[in-house]
Amino acid sequence: MKVTRRHFLQGVLGTGAAAAGGWGYMKWAEADWFETTVTPCATGRTSAETPLRVLHLSDMHASDVVPLVMIARAVALGVETKPDVIILTGDFWTDRFHLINAYADVLRPLSDVAPTFAVAGNHDGGDWAKLGGGWWDLDPLRELLDGAGIRLLWNEAVTIDVGARPVSLCGVGDWWAGDCAPFRTFKSAGDRQADSLRLVLNHNPDAKEDFANYDWDVMFCGHTHGGQLKVPLIGSTPFAPVRDHDFVAGLNQWNGRHIFTTRGVGNLHGLRFNCRPEVSLLLVS
Repeated sequence: MKVTRRHFLQGVLGTGAAAAGGWGYMKWAEADWFETTVTPCATGRTSAETPLRVLHLSDMHASDVVPLVMIARAVALGVETKPDVIILTGDFWTDRFHLINAYADVLRPLSDVAPTFAVAGNHDGGDWAKLGGGWWDLDPLRELLDGAGIRLLWNEAVTIDVGARPVSLCGVGDWWAGDCAPFRTFKSAGDRQADSLRLVLNHNPDAKEDFANYDWDVMFCGHTHGGQLKVPLIGSTPFAPVRDHDFVAGLNQWNGRHIFTTRGVGNLHGLRFNCRPEVSLLLVS
């Protein structure tokens, strides 16, 4: 069939319009289209009738493409879930973010409603971050979290009582930065009470093998953004920055335990496709 110049130009313009529309959807529609998910997680440690409500947020990536007003919306959605405890698993910013006091104001509603704990991600400071122009250490992150009333766990553990239920939170440093030290973390946790839940805060799910010989129930991770740009139909996640793509998103079993990876709040480059940002509530029983 002969293709006329008119048909050729119509095809080119149609392709260009589709590409522009797709780019616009990724940037202006899905990137801040939050989904609040509720995921039951049965560990056998507590009653399913009164599960521990754990709000999990990660990968805010405050930056030029993820403004504080967008993060504030995610925080507000999280507060609405009425959590018992809140877990933040790193990458609070992408590069050197300087509006620390304003950012602390955005995060403070979390610690106002429930005990809130955090770990650092690869972008937050340290040996990995400084290679890309980020903060050289975690001092800015500590300043942010202190201002928001949030406790940073850096290779340490803390046990709190939620009602009459003891909950241990074990938080490690970032794996890519070479700061992940489970031995030190679990040593600080001490002996485990028989009826306690033990939750791990770990930014990168690829670090899971380092935790194989320790006693814990659920690991909370971020880092992947759920793939951020997810291939439709087949669900492939070629852009997820991990080796093991079985743990890119959602709740997965591993060695008789659970690993939950949230899709995160923010993004890199202002884009998401087939992978909406997530405010995650786990009902741990």
